[in-house]
Amino acid sequence: METETLALAQEIDFSMWGLFARATITVQLVMLVLVLASVWSWAIILVKHRDYKKARANAAAFDEAFWSGEPLEGLYEQVGSQPGGRVERIFAAGMSEWQRSYKEDGGKLAGAQVRIDRSMDVAIQKEAEDLQSNLPILATVGSTAPFVGLFGTVWGIMNAFIEIGQSQSTNLAVVAPGIAEALLATGLGLLAAIPAVIFYNKLSSDADRIVAGYEAFADEFATILSRQLDAA
Repeated sequence: METETLALAQEIDFSMWGLFARATITVQLVMLVLVLASVWSWAIILVKHRDYKKARANAAAFDEAFWSGEPLEGLYEQVGSQPGGRVERIFAAGMSEWQRSYKEDGGKLAGAQVRIDRSMDVAIQKEAEDLQSNLPILATVGSTAPFVGLFGTVWGIMNAFIEIGQSQSTNLAVVAPGIAEALLATGLGLLAAIPAVIFYNKLSSDADRIVAGYEAFADEFATILSRQLDAA
């Protein structure tokens, strides 16, 4: 009897594809959702890693140009009114408002410093929102994927017990496939959730550091402009 049971168990395909193909339609849908969530998460992770690397390189290059001693007007002409870099857009926002703060006779308008600070704060907020976009998706996948996988597992085990009752047999050939299919759903849920949580925390921290660098630059830049406005 044991020999026959083992022979039947060995004939069962326990590969991931075999388990997926043998699962019920509900469990298959759960598995597909989890696989798509994992692919989506990794796509976001790779895109954000590229964007943050580019943002850090852009900030380092602009910081070197900013502190090179070149006049601000000359640097603004090089950057243009609609630059492509993130920190350059913050610089352009401050310079644009600074130039509009002077009257035609050379005098300055009241409240110029406040408007300059506000313009750069708005620019920083826009960059922060762009840097942090799609990160909530990682948080959502990280928090919900294990429960989605658990739902698939519960459903799969329920159907496994139904098959046991219908066949009135508890041998390995009847029990093992259903349990394996059910546990595969939990495994896929964890496979989707763990990287999403890890990289959500890392990318959120990276985004915060980049934005903090923008805020530090804006403070230093505002101080320089304030001195020039006071001198005028």
